[in-house]
Amino acid sequence: MVRHGETDWNIESRIQGKTDIELNEKGRRQAEELAAVLKKGYGIKRIYTSRQKRAAETAEIIGQQLGIRPEVKEGLEEIDFGKWEGHTWKQVREQFPKEYFIWHGNRRYEVPPEGESYQHLLNRLLPALDDIINRDGQDALNITHSAVIMTLMSYLYDTPFEDMARNYKTGNTQIVELDKELFYQRYNQT
Repeated sequence: MVRHGETDWNIESRIQGKTDIELNEKGRRQAEELAAVLKKGYGIKRIYTSRQKRAAETAEIIGQQLGIRPEVKEGLEEIDFGKWEGHTWKQVREQFPKEYFIWHGNRRYEVPPEGESYQHLLNRLLPALDDIINRDGQDALNITHSAVIMTLMSYLYDTPFEDMARNYKTGNTQIVELDKELFYQRYNQT
């Protein structure tokens, strides 16, 4: 799993969610640098990506250097933060205090206004990963988003979703390796 490269909204600390923001120049350089690292020893045979521009562009840059055509995979998209997208977290707390308080107390199941919960995200992500793992057994690179990775890690390690940013904060183009044994151990319990 890899988070997409940097966007201008990352710099501005704006919530992106489903909003389709493109990479900035630094994000494109990050993707090129990551491709060089991956080329040296990861044995990637397939690349899957969220359909969102920032992930798809990251995947395209990496795919060109690795000689692999990226494939869009439904389920890898970022969480939908609804009306909160485009705002900073400080603005959300100020403009949606009641909704934020409720959501913040139970992030896994509560839904931001017109958005989706982390559980909704899991409901689409887990079958997508199951399909990727079972497709042909080859090592795959999944280009996705911060909340997707943090949600998955909270689920896999059974840690509170309210602590995901503290426990599993993921930088742009950061690699997070997923052990399929751990995935199936947890996936088959639910």
